[in-house]
Amino acid sequence: MHVVIMGCGRVGASLAAAIERLGHEVSVIDKNQQAFRRLGSDFHGKQVIGTGFDRQVLMEAGIERAEAFAAVSNGDNSNIISARVARETFGVEHVVARIYDHKRAAVYERLGIPTVATVPWTTDRFLRALLPDSVAAAWRDPSGLIAVLPLPVHEGWIGRPVGQLQQAADCRVAFIVRFGNALLPDTKTVLQADDQIYVAVRSGMVGDTTSVAARPPEEDS
Repeated sequence: MHVVIMGCGRVGASLAAAIERLGHEVSVIDKNQQAFRRLGSDFHGKQVIGTGFDRQVLMEAGIERAEAFAAVSNGDNSNIISARVARETFGVEHVVARIYDHKRAAVYERLGIPTVATVPWTTDRFLRALLPDSVAAAWRDPSGLIAVLPLPVHEGWIGRPVGQLQQAADCRVAFIVRFGNALLPDTKTVLQADDQIYVAVRSGMVGDTTSVAARPPEEDS
């Protein structure tokens, strides 16, 4: 899918990198060309200079074929206007806006535009709002720093020890549901077909962990 992101601050750059690692196409909009440095040399998406509520800028970013739009600049007004233009003018299905003022966020939610507050788990929540098929956290600690979530794995992980998955995906396997019963694995526990694997992972790393688990394991990992 094609995703357009307005704002290339820390959240925007992190979100763009995470979405690209999941195999999606990304365009990033920012009025400051220097902001694109945060994307790094590994980013292959499109970089568009301008404001996210300008129709021509949005069209240059590919908004007409976009399935998702995220407004994550540092201005509430810019974010909500851009989000409304993406939704109401271009008919983008999945739209989300970053809002600093929680009182205003409630108003925008009633307009049908999901909003995200500035908390440590911002990137993960944007991923879940923009990409509905992404893994959603089943539990999150009060600080928002750790999430526990169900982790689908590639069939290549069947027969591999839990420790190998933990090391490769940078996570901790919290428990496994096997044949309807939950068990607490250790690093030597071997994964079996139809296991439901629940892992603890740091916020901001959900996309990376999911991506690694969805691929067959490295032979030397």
